[in-house]
Amino acid sequence: MLNLSELQHDALVEIFNIGVGHAAKAMSEIVNEAVTMSVPSITFVNRADAAAMLDNKDTGRVCGVSQHYEGAFNTEAILMFPEDKSLDIVRLMVGESVPLKELTEMEQEAMSEIGNIILNSCVGTLANIFERELSGSLPRYHVGSSGEILCASGCKADTVVLMLHIDFILETHQIHGYVAFILDLSALSDLQAQVDRYLAKAMGSA
Repeated sequence: MLNLSELQHDALVEIFNIGVGHAAKAMSEIVNEAVTMSVPSITFVNRADAAAMLDNKDTGRVCGVSQHYEGAFNTEAILMFPEDKSLDIVRLMVGESVPLKELTEMEQEAMSEIGNIILNSCVGTLANIFERELSGSLPRYHVGSSGEILCASGCKADTVVLMLHIDFILETHQIHGYVAFILDLSALSDLQAQVDRYLAKAMGSA
């Protein structure tokens, strides 16, 4: 498991808060109301612990959107919400007047768009700050247990999950979601090296 120093941890929280800030601005334009997002915590955990953090106590089902990224480091990034909250988010996008049946039919496309906005905002901010390229695949939509979604692209034994807890606050709703970055040992090392390089530059020693 990766043990970050307090300085490295704070730097990552700061970077991801910039990313979700960009995502919040884009989401505000889509739902026509103020959206605030923040990353109150990040943790490095194994898949079992990550799944436990995500478990929906009511249904056990989670809605996820994943994209694969390559470049400065390779990772599978996954945005996840409890399944019942995903329909709330879609309704905000399309309006209150849409019948539930139509809303459900639109869910996959709408959630894929939201996932694309949030994941690309987070990863794009990492790429800009690290001054390295990170290119992503098209978003893929999943519904299932947290364990199934975290293993949607395969379960390798040497992977660690970087979990971002995201508070997603709108004028009339407060929704808690997660972004997971699936990282193997090589990607973990690459990420830590990029954080160290960023800190060195920020502190004027690069």
